Amino acid sequence: MPLKDILVHLDASPRSQARLALATALARRHGAHLVGLCVVDVVLPVMALADGGGGGTLLAELIDQMRQDGLEAARGIEESFREHVRREGISAEWRMVEGALPEQVALQARYADLTVVGQVDPDSPVAGAGLALEQVLFAAGRPMLVVPHSGEFAEVGRRVLLGWNASREATRAVHDAMPILAAAERVTVLAVNPATAPNPHGEEPGADIALHLARHGVTAQVERGSAAIGAEGDALLNQATDLAADLIVVGAYGHSRLREMVLGGVTRTLLRSMTVPVLMSH
Repeated sequence: MPLKDILVHLDASPRSQARLALATALARRHGAHLVGLCVVDVVLPVMALADGGGGGTLLAELIDQMRQDGLEAARGIEESFREHVRREGISAEWRMVEGALPEQVALQARYADLTVVGQVDPDSPVAGAGLALEQVLFAAGRPMLVVPHSGEFAEVGRRVLLGWNASREATRAVHDAMPILAAAERVTVLAVNPATAPNPHGEEPGADIALHLARHGVTAQVERGSAAIGAEGDALLNQATDLAADLIVVGAYGHSRLREMVLGGVTRTLLRSMTVPVLMSH
C-alpha cells in the first residue's frame, strides 16, 4: 500500500522546521498528502498545581492566559506551514487541536499512513515530553518516524537498515515501511544475536524476511551481527553509520515497557541515542 497521507507534528521548537522539511520530502517522493498538526496543550507549572491557598481565580486566569499564548503561537506555526507548502507546491492541510499532547497526536496519527515526530532533546527538556513519545507509540496503532534532535536530514529512505528479530513488532514495522523499502536504493536486513533471540529465526536468520521482501520487489542484503546482551541497539546504530544508512526501521518495544525501562532495550537505546531518523511500529 503506498503512502497516501503523512502527518507531521509541529510546534514552536527550533527542530520543528527540520521535521517539516523531511516530511515534505517524503510527501513529494511518494505523492502523499501532507498534514501539519499543532497541539495546544496547557501544562500548568508544578508550583501552580501545588498551591492550595485558595487561588482558584488566579489559577483560572493563568490557565486562560496560557491557552491564549498557545493559540497565538499556533497561529504563527500555521502561517509558517502554509507559506512552506505554498512554496513547495504540495497537497497539504492544517490541523490545530487542543488537549493533551500524546493523546491528540495518537488520535490524529490513526488517520495517516505515517506520522513524523521529534526525538526529545535533553538540552531543551519539556515536562513529560519523554513519556509523550512512548505514549504515542503505544496508543496510535500506526508507524512513527522519529527525527533526531540534531543533524540535517534532507530526505530519508534511500539507504535503509532494517533491524530484524522475527518478532511481531518487527514484522509490523516491515509492512508499515514497505512503501519506503520499495523505493529505496539499498536495503540491509540486520539480525543481531539471532541465536539468543526469543523468536524463531529459522535456519538462516533474516533469509525468510529477505525472501518476502523480494516478492515485493525489494532486494535486501542480509547481515548477522553479535553484541553484548542489552547492546543490540548500539550495534544497530554502529551498523547504520558503517552503511551510511539514512533510515533505521525497527519494531518498538518487543519486551514489556517495564522490562525495557528497568533493563534497557533497543527501543530505548534508539530513542535516546539515534543518529538518523528511525521508523518504529508497535
